[in-house]
Amino acid sequence: MPADRIAAVASLAHRRGFAFPSGEVYGGQPVAWDYGPLGVELKEHVRRQWWRTVVQHRDDVVGLDAAVIQARPVFTASDLLDTYTQTRVRCRACDLTQPLDRIVEAFTVRREQPAAALAELACPSCGSRGSFTDPQRVSGLLEVSPDRPGSPDRYYLRPEAAPGTFVNFANVMIAARKKPPFGIAQVGRVFRNVVGPGEFLLRSHERERMELEYFVEPGSDDDWLEYWAQQRWDWYVDLGLAPQQLRRTEVPLAGLPQHAKRIVEIEFRLGGAYQEFVVLEGITNRADYDLTAHAKHSGADLSYFDQDRGERWVPYAIEPAADLTATVFALLLAAYDEDEAPNTKGGVDKRTVLRLDPRIAPVKVAVLPLSRNADLSPKARDLGAALRRRWMVEFDDSQAIGRRYRRQDEIGTPYCVTVDFETLTDDAVTVRDRDTMAQQRVSLDQVERYLLERLPPS
Repeated sequence: MPADRIAAVASLAHRRGFAFPSGEVYGGQPVAWDYGPLGVELKEHVRRQWWRTVVQHRDDVVGLDAAVIQARPVFTASDLLDTYTQTRVRCRACDLTQPLDRIVEAFTVRREQPAAALAELACPSCGSRGSFTDPQRVSGLLEVSPDRPGSPDRYYLRPEAAPGTFVNFANVMIAARKKPPFGIAQVGRVFRNVVGPGEFLLRSHERERMELEYFVEPGSDDDWLEYWAQQRWDWYVDLGLAPQQLRRTEVPLAGLPQHAKRIVEIEFRLGGAYQEFVVLEGITNRADYDLTAHAKHSGADLSYFDQDRGERWVPYAIEPAADLTATVFALLLAAYDEDEAPNTKGGVDKRTVLRLDPRIAPVKVAVLPLSRNADLSPKARDLGAALRRRWMVEFDDSQAIGRRYRRQDEIGTPYCVTVDFETLTDDAVTVRDRDTMAQQRVSLDQVERYLLERLPPS
């Protein structure tokens, strides 16, 4: 995927209100983004699809919403104080601090061979070679201070949702009356003190994650990891990412963190200036590392008593952990398209369209009166109000109808409903399909049914 496509999506996202640089009036923050009206809707729909698939459609998974701020013992037991670190270098020429592994990866992709020494690496920002400082290892956790003067306690913003799940394992298992195999799902914000260039929304200390900890009997963990890896791959394809845009990779044994027995990653091909691929999700076999560690540090019993066998064992955890931020970015890139559409002068115009799956499109229906007419506008507004009970609807009566179609196309609205002067006599409207641009006349009292048949639940 060429960098100019990424730039085009970033420009559209800013112009139409998917995302803005945080604090833009002060120049913007390089590591934070604010989601606008359309971005909020898109992200919520993706989140809802994940929850619907992973929790609602299953009888073996329940939800949890754990605290974002956790005490140091939680992170100590989970080995996150040592796991979440980043090795950085600073370019003396342009003064940009960057992660060393990203620079090495870019060099390896371009040259198809690893670098022998740091001096061989060129700065991705300014191109200077041999200008890096010595590598420095920095903690990836963000510490916060409680309002308790003199307290020795230390707290951190969570870098992942998993610790809150593990410390609540027994609570949830008892309260929900579950037994392995079963899962605990969380969706929420995580914070990581990482730096370096990235593409658009990927440049952020603050991300949102969709995580599942699925607890299974030891010995069945390999089969369950394969099961969840396939389930998650199918979910991305179902939402609109083509299989050729994705790849499945295995993290080498030498690169596994202490808590992981095995990690399979699902990646999306960016082909950008800084990243060739972005990880959408990691499916990790965490074995019994976390539950055993928390039981040891806290003294709590985090095992499961198998009544059928009359024995007690510590469940293994299979963790499909999806990056919501990266997923939204990937879906925008995959949906972005340019084609041609006929204009009122008999020619054709270039058309920008987001071919988002209707389930995740921010706006489902646009209601467009042909003109600002005293007879048309009330009918159009009444129709919009009726449809709004089911879907996110946008009403637009500004400028020519062709321009309004284009505006809806570029934000991914699946259907436009036009109220015209014929509506006053035949009580029908014109429904236009985003992808085919085909138009169909539909009776006013059948519009809702027509759309219900074509718009899946969001």
